[in-house]
Amino acid sequence: MAKLYFKYGAMGSSKSAQALITKFNYEERGMKVWLIKPSTDMRDGAELIRSRVGLEEKADVIKPEDDIYDMFTAKHSDCDVIISDEAQFFTPEQIDEMRNIVDEFDVPVLNFGLRTDFLTHVFPGSLRLLELADSITEIKTICSCGRKATVNARIASGKIVTEGEQVLLGGNDSYVAMCHKCWKERIKREREI
Repeated sequence: MAKLYFKYGAMGSSKSAQALITKFNYEERGMKVWLIKPSTDMRDGAELIRSRVGLEEKADVIKPEDDIYDMFTAKHSDCDVIISDEAQFFTPEQIDEMRNIVDEFDVPVLNFGLRTDFLTHVFPGSLRLLELADSITEIKTICSCGRKATVNARIASGKIVTEGEQVLLGGNDSYVAMCHKCWKERIKREREI
């Protein structure tokens, strides 16, 4: 029985690497994978998913106005699994379309992405996945203090950013995974300076 999966973690938890390793595992067994990513993620080029450990693969780019269900039925209904990276950037409607693929075609859909933004607010795509997914798994990473990291702290000029647009693409240069306690303490310390 196919499922809709949401595998989330803070920045630096190796979500992209796990997505690409999962793709490799399916293909090693002779199965066909439809690898997708939202067009919002342009860090490594429009069609590329790249992990920090150096794994990379080309993926189909999904724009906000694209209908994933229609794309699947038109060109990809022969695939054995759909794997997405940066799933937080899909629209809630696109998550519904993935849910329908799972239900109607018995094809598993594995989504890897962030749960929350730099202010700990849930992304719309992630919220819909939390509402609809059959399986929700946290991919853990740690804060520099050793606690579990849950916050994607946005950094600019060496300081934590506490306002701005929800989406600002970046990697280790723009974000640091932190535990909630360290995040709050650093914001307080920086405001006192």
